[in-house]
Formats: sequence, C-alpha cells, structure tokens
Amino acid sequence: MSDLETRIDEWFDHITELTPESIEARRDVELVITKLDDGQVRVAEIGPTGDVVVHEWVRKAILLLFRLRGLERTEVGPFEYLDRLELKRDYERRGVRVVPGASARRGSFLSRGVILMPSYVNIGAWVGENTMVDTWATVGSCALIGSNVHLSGGVGIGGVLEPANALPVVIEDDAFIGSRCIVTEGARVGRGAVLGVATALGPTIPVIDAATGEEVSRGHVPDYCVAVSANRKREFDGGEFYLPCVLIIRRLSEGERHSKAKLNDILREHGVAT
Repeated sequence: MSDLETRIDEWFDHITELTPESIEARRDVELVITKLDDGQVRVAEIGPTGDVVVHEWVRKAILLLFRLRGLERTEVGPFEYLDRLELKRDYERRGVRVVPGASARRGSFLSRGVILMPSYVNIGAWVGENTMVDTWATVGSCALIGSNVHLSGGVGIGGVLEPANALPVVIEDDAFIGSRCIVTEGARVGRGAVLGVATALGPTIPVIDAATGEEVSRGHVPDYCVAVSANRKREFDGGEFYLPCVLIIRRLSEGERHSKAKLNDILREHGVAT
C-alpha cells in the first residue's frame, strides 16, 4: 500500500469533518484526481484471473473531492454552470476527438483515438483506445470501457460511486453496444460481445443461452456472444408475469470482429428489430 493510498483511507475515515479549507486533505485528493485524469491510476481493472478488481481508495478519493471542493460558477457563451469540478481539457495532446456538444469531466480518462460525439463521460470512468462514444451516450462514474468498443447512440452506461464495494460496469475490448441499451452497475459485457438494440443488462438480469434454455450467468454476457433483450414467464401468487432477461442468440468465433451488416443479418434472422 502506497503512502498516498494510506492517507486517502485515513482522510476518508474523517470525511464528515472535512471542508474546502482542509488543505492537506485536498492536496492529496487533487493528486489522485490528476492521476485519474492522466490514466496513471484507475478505479477498476480486469485482474490476471479475469475478475474485476476495484481500487477502493481511488473511489474514496473521488467521494472526498466533492466534500473538499465548493461550488464554482462558470460561463460558456450564453450557458451558465454551477459545479464542483471542471471539464477535461487539452484533447489535442491526448489524441482524442471531441465533437461540439460532448463533455467529459476531469478525472475521467480518455485513451488515444477515442471519439466523443455529443455525449458525456463522468469522473472515474476509463475509456480505452479507439472507442466510439456515440451521440447522447453516457458513460457513468467509474465505468471501465475497453478498446475498440462502440457505444451506439443513446446508450446508458451506469455509474457507481456508492455504496462501498459495489462493482462498476465493465465493457471489454471490441464489444458493440446497440442503440438505447442500458447497462447498470455490476454488469459486464465480454470481449467481442454484442448487445442488440434496447437491451437492459443489470447484475440480477438472467443471461440465457437460446440454444439450450440454460441460464449461463446473471448480468454478464460472455465473450463473443450476440445477445438481445427478451422476457420469460414467471409465476407469482398474484398471477403470471413476464420478467426481462437477456438471450444469447449467436456465438461468434473467438477473435471474430462484428460488422454492422453481419449484425443486422443475425438480428433479422431471429426477428429482432435493427
């Protein structure tokens, strides 16, 4: 454990006592945010065994930041904002393309080659190389987005700062997330996997293999799977109801890259709107 990590843990134990005048605490927290912004540390990563590793001390630093900063007013043309945190800057040096209408908070990390259409990336999020964040997509706090990912228009990637030990959303390399999908805290989309249009994936949503009818996981679409939104019947004392699930309709070859035309063919084959 580094000295900085130890100090952050100690400051967090006294979070209710801290104010913007707590200079030493703010110095340590601002250093962590700078490291987040430059990609030197991250809230979450995939460990050697494939599990998601969350660095709680980094998440604590983000929570401390909102205690240690006051509200500041900024103006951009006719727009006025009142917040505790400024936006990222210096995109040209970072090799990131940002279309007017897009914004990313300082303390998020955007790798080289990322494209932000009019969209939003929150503090603590990590976005990998050459990933597209399409129009009106949002990347929530602490989410881990891999390289060569496409977050289509209107995708909602949930954020998680609290409660402690909650797992952030993880979208692995080469994944394709269809328009208007919702992926909430603790959910995971595997490498090269595809979520069809308007699929909702959360940590309690069953993921079912259409070929066998078996539930393969809760909230985790495996690598190189094409998955779509579905419902399954459940009986309760009050009657029969249809609850959401995610259905795996195709398994791609390992390393196989999806193309838009091929995805459309697969989805039409199963009667899914594209």
